[in-house]
Amino acid sequence: MADMSASASLALTHLVPLAKEFDEDKVTPGVLGFIVFAALALAVWGLMKSMNRHMGRVNFTESDDQHPDAATPDTGKSTA
Repeated sequence: MADMSASASLALTHLVPLAKEFDEDKVTPGVLGFIVFAALALAVWGLMKSMNRHMGRVNFTESDDQHPDAATPDTGKSTA
């Protein structure tokens, strides 16, 4: 542990006594795990809602006046 920072080693010294209080055969995510999972679920829901809104605005039909070849007719003359 010589390469650890002072704050990391201080955090470990405070967490080690807390870890001894828990049953070593039972592992649960706890409240923090639920909060993180719920936040991720809300973020994914918001991103999907935003994606559906943006995909609804996309015009999938292509009009003929947007082709660059249609704007410049080919006269058969070369510019080289």
